[in-house]
Amino acid sequence: MKVVTAHTMQDMDKQAIEEFGIPGLDLMENAGKSCTDAIVEAFGTSGSAVVIAGKGNNGGDGYVIARLLRQAGWDVHVFILAEHGQISGDAATNLTRLARQDITFCPDAGQLPALHMDTINRADVIVDAMLGTGLRSDVAGVYREAIEIVNASGRPVLAVDIPSGIHGTTGRMLGVAVRASITVTFACAKLGHVLYPGAEHTSKLIVADIGIPPHLMEAAPGYDLLNDDFIRPMLRRRDRQAHKGQFGHCLVIAGSTGKTGAAALSANCAMRAGSGLVTLAVAESLHAILEAKTTEVMTVPLPDSNSGYVTSSAYPAIEKLVAGKDALALGPGLGRQPGTTALVQTIVENVSLPMVIDADGLNALAEDITILRRKKSANIILTPHPGEMARLLGTSIPDVEAVRISVAQEFARNFGVYLVLKGARTIVASPEGIAAINGSGNPGMASGGMGDVLTGIIVSLLGQHYSTWDACRIGVYIHGYAANLVADEKGEIGMNASDVQEMLPYAYNKLINAPRRTWRRPA
Repeated sequence: MKVVTAHTMQDMDKQAIEEFGIPGLDLMENAGKSCTDAIVEAFGTSGSAVVIAGKGNNGGDGYVIARLLRQAGWDVHVFILAEHGQISGDAATNLTRLARQDITFCPDAGQLPALHMDTINRADVIVDAMLGTGLRSDVAGVYREAIEIVNASGRPVLAVDIPSGIHGTTGRMLGVAVRASITVTFACAKLGHVLYPGAEHTSKLIVADIGIPPHLMEAAPGYDLLNDDFIRPMLRRRDRQAHKGQFGHCLVIAGSTGKTGAAALSANCAMRAGSGLVTLAVAESLHAILEAKTTEVMTVPLPDSNSGYVTSSAYPAIEKLVAGKDALALGPGLGRQPGTTALVQTIVENVSLPMVIDADGLNALAEDITILRRKKSANIILTPHPGEMARLLGTSIPDVEAVRISVAQEFARNFGVYLVLKGARTIVASPEGIAAINGSGNPGMASGGMGDVLTGIIVSLLGQHYSTWDACRIGVYIHGYAANLVADEKGEIGMNASDVQEMLPYAYNKLINAPRRTWRRPA
């Protein structure tokens, strides 16, 4: 699904009207009809509706909804948070089409709770047509009051275009925001619908066709939201005569004293994600522990002088190990000793394999980010969480989180790497500056080891010779999808990384073998 910024959508609206001659009234009528259809489908062919409308075009959509619901037999009342004279353009035209007895003007704070709470609290559905995607500043005055009343009512809410109070591009809550049950948006989803906290306020999202020319939408800059339909065609079915040599041999360099679990998770998940062979290279003094933690994975001891971590002295052995391997994972649980940092930097400068760098591998890069300018591999994937991203950039976590997409895009472009910025709605960015947003996952993933699982999945996909860009996108989606399956079975609380590891084959199977949609001739 394509996702655009609020500004891009405004440009599309303007082009449709000015360059293609589509009347704004037609677009508003189509928008209102789409919302009305959604209300009837969700709540039935009759009932009581309250439309709370602002003075702009979002309010105009609300007036169309009120008229169409009234025509369908609904009991409708419209509360307008403005003076009559403040409404202009297409919205004013649609206001004249409403019956006067259906309208109450409430331009001042205090009027809604004083006079109309009973009407609001008895509604079968509340239509939020207050503020659209153009909102830039914190909600105040009568609008803030109305949003608080809507949220306190406990009634189902249909939001027109976007829940009022959500920034259309960042998904931030501007002071206060409507919690919708359904959101109907037009032409394309907006970033504010899919980024948190906007995604939580949006709830069920319906993207309606209102007559914007298709080629305008196709040409508009945007982002892919990764979902089942997007990822499924990218996954490969296995040939009946396949053998392990066709699915890659991955090398994982990971683990240190106290962090052997990270090494085991990454290596075992590479197997669960479909690798033909996986070799785990680990500090010699920890080798026996990892042999016990892994079964299908091969293990190789690296010289560590009985220290429990590897340093640059292990590089000659690693240089031999990379021969014949298809992909490398570097960093989970590796430790932050100075000698380990030097080893990571040496590997990045000298190894040409496609590689995934995570955890302590990222911490090593943060010590000297210019190492990435001297990298030998053309296909390096970094998988930082916001804290690691902040260290790589020398900035703060809030600064990273405020503009996640642009941070990921700029870093990927500047250093010629693929970046997976983890978190709720993980961002994937390519060296060309293309970005995608992951649509899978749940809060149960907020536990130790989940990043190690992701590292194993992505390196496995690289080893299976998926393109680097596809490995990133499939990897983050499968990771979250498997976690969703765990949540369906066990719940979110108490989910751990091993649960997700064991669900990976089920995730592949469910996606690959899902019933295909069939086309039917319209009646």
